[in-house]
Amino acid sequence: MKCPACGRELKQMKVSDLTLDVCERGCGGIWFDLFELKKVDEQHESAGEALLDIRRNQDIEVDYSQKRPCPKCEGIKMMKHFTSVLKKVEVDECGKCGGFWLDYGELGRIRREYPTEEERGKAARKYFSELFDDELKKMRAESEAKSARAEKIAGIFRFICPSYYLPGKQQWGAF
Repeated sequence: MKCPACGRELKQMKVSDLTLDVCERGCGGIWFDLFELKKVDEQHESAGEALLDIRRNQDIEVDYSQKRPCPKCEGIKMMKHFTSVLKKVEVDECGKCGGFWLDYGELGRIRREYPTEEERGKAARKYFSELFDDELKKMRAESEAKSARAEKIAGIFRFICPSYYLPGKQQWGAF
């Protein structure tokens, strides 16, 4: 596989039970297949320690603004997004295979953001609560008001037009 950042050939590196593709002596980036990043993204996960200092060539310049090709899926460009609500680390993710490309140093920054997945989730819930709770309350109130109005209208129709006047509901007539 080719490095999506500098184009060099990626080398396989065995870390615990993972076999990762790294750009050793290149830009120092790491390719994580689906679910592999979750095994090393927290401080207490010792397997991640070996990945914090990939040997790299500091003379290689990387253009961080460009969309990068997935090293695994031919013809697919990866999406850039932040790893948490803190918006400190932007990574590249393939929408097809679910793999992640981390540039040199990004894994260390991810590991320092939150000590555990639970704390990362708690921060995300708090952030989304701050963003959307007021609007959701308004929408619920509007929905409840609309539902109450619909029930009143249905009640009026039941009074004005009892079910025995509806076609097929009566024993008599030409309906």
